[in-house]
Amino acid sequence: MSFRTPEDARSLILDDVRGAQKMLSGVARCTPMEGSRHLTHLVGAPVHLKCENLQRTGSFKLRGAYIRIAGLSPVERAAGVVAASAGNHAQGVALASSLLGVRSTVFMPVGAPLPKVAATREYGAEVRLHGQVVDETLAAAQEYAHDTGAVFIHPFDHQDVIAGQGTVGLEILEQCPEVGTIVVGIGGGGLAAGIAVAVKAVRPDVRIVGVQAEGAACYPPSLAAGRPTSLVSLQTMADGIKVGRPGDVPFAIVAELVDEVRTVSEDELSSALLLCLERAKLVVEPAGASPVAALLSAPESFGGGPVVAVLSGGNVDPLLMQRTLRHGMAAAGRYLSLRLRLTDRPGALATLLGVLSVADANVVDVSHARTGPRLGLTEVEVELQLETKGPKHCTEVREALRDAGYLVVS
Repeated sequence: MSFRTPEDARSLILDDVRGAQKMLSGVARCTPMEGSRHLTHLVGAPVHLKCENLQRTGSFKLRGAYIRIAGLSPVERAAGVVAASAGNHAQGVALASSLLGVRSTVFMPVGAPLPKVAATREYGAEVRLHGQVVDETLAAAQEYAHDTGAVFIHPFDHQDVIAGQGTVGLEILEQCPEVGTIVVGIGGGGLAAGIAVAVKAVRPDVRIVGVQAEGAACYPPSLAAGRPTSLVSLQTMADGIKVGRPGDVPFAIVAELVDEVRTVSEDELSSALLLCLERAKLVVEPAGASPVAALLSAPESFGGGPVVAVLSGGNVDPLLMQRTLRHGMAAAGRYLSLRLRLTDRPGALATLLGVLSVADANVVDVSHARTGPRLGLTEVEVELQLETKGPKHCTEVREALRDAGYLVVS
């Protein structure tokens, strides 16, 4: 599919999106949309969460993978398909291939979370672990495609994939016809491009805001340069949007149709994930929580109409979830780390814990250091990990310790 003008791309792909929606009937779920009172209060306008984390395989990726593989010729299907992914795309390709009766091979990094590897195998793919980073895994998959004739299924840089992802946009228009703003995470750009094409063709007045992690934000410099450019390094917990270069096809669409691309910090991602779990009772991966992070970081900038935040996935490794929630609690002022000094004598720790009990702080962990160049002969340094009720309570705990005569080092 070639794009002569943005208008050609828009009308042509909108037809594909509508066709994709028919093809996905009975395959992909029309995922629910849930209101959020907390975010509505913050933003000053109705906020709805489009729950693609509840999609089959746990993310929107099934949509694009199914449309791409369904469009293969009989000869191509017979050769099988191959993909490279650390998680969501792997599972989408595996299930789509199984549903269509096509053999699939998925390359995953050696360090990919075990639950994602197991799920990909259970969906029917042959999994091959190769490389320490996704770029190495991608190279191995492309070499396999060259050697065997298997069709490489790109996670975002193909018009059929974008058409499939665009069905999320059609569902948003059906579920929230009065939508004013759609906020969506961006990695390579397939989901944002698909939503933009579907929505802008029907409702050009809808504002579309893309969100990237600060440590993996390839779109802002690419948009400034007018062409896809590559990042030198990537650092973010949001592996679902951890992409170093925009796809050529989605970039052209995002540059034309997406109104704004913002970035969010790791602290904001952690806080968003915690909010989704506590307030919405939804398990969402960091990439999927990126739109909520954008709403939390600047709620006043999203007023003026109903807002839909797309929760793109919920495939989060339990260990990462544990670390992220703790990080989110710290960012929200509900997890306090302190180091202080006290006299090394029997009962000193019990007295300290009594002060914390009166202050209503829950002690999670305690560690001692009895030797150090800054410690006196009878001193001990204690490091405390505490659960608190928020920033105000953190201040109250610190003040209670100081009032009791303790020297708080940090």
